[in-house]
Amino acid sequence: MSLELLLPLCTFAAISSITPGPNNTMILASGLNYGFVRSLPHLFGITCGFTFMIFATGLGLHTVFEQVPMLQTILKYGGAIYLLWLAWKLAHAAPMSGEQTSLSKPMGFWSAAAFQWINPKAWVMSLSALTTYLPEGFKVADVALLAGVFGLIGIFCVGSWAMFGVAMRRLLQDPRSVRIFNVAMALALVATLYPMLA
Repeated sequence: MSLELLLPLCTFAAISSITPGPNNTMILASGLNYGFVRSLPHLFGITCGFTFMIFATGLGLHTVFEQVPMLQTILKYGGAIYLLWLAWKLAHAAPMSGEQTSLSKPMGFWSAAAFQWINPKAWVMSLSALTTYLPEGFKVADVALLAGVFGLIGIFCVGSWAMFGVAMRRLLQDPRSVRIFNVAMALALVATLYPMLA
């Protein structure tokens, strides 16, 4: 991949990774509710899952969707239903005491990694990057580099949302504020469905 393609790719990866979406909304809520260290498996799951998704799609998985368009519809609406369920859970989550926080679990590595496959924003980012930034006659190394750029940049961008959640944790001390925050994040999660369903 040439430098002329690599620099715009890095910019695209940073902008698309830092903007609001299901992953960033959920990791923000995780940072608030569980802290940064306990949110790390969630963060690494997002990054590794998305990096693998780009790599697999770049190596030809996208052709499956071209041959079986119904799969795209199933993923689209299945992902929407799952996001609505996550939003409902988040909106109805009662503010936790210190003991409850230590007993409950944030989203784990494998759940966060698997979530990428039904995350509408992840599909848009992945397919946009592959169709725009892979050179003609690309090789496996080009796909690996593209996926690696997203993985490296993504961990810092998504991680910044977790840190923002931790910072908000210091501000939102009372249970009512945490409850309002969780409901606001649930609504933001539902709002991420609009571009996909509109």
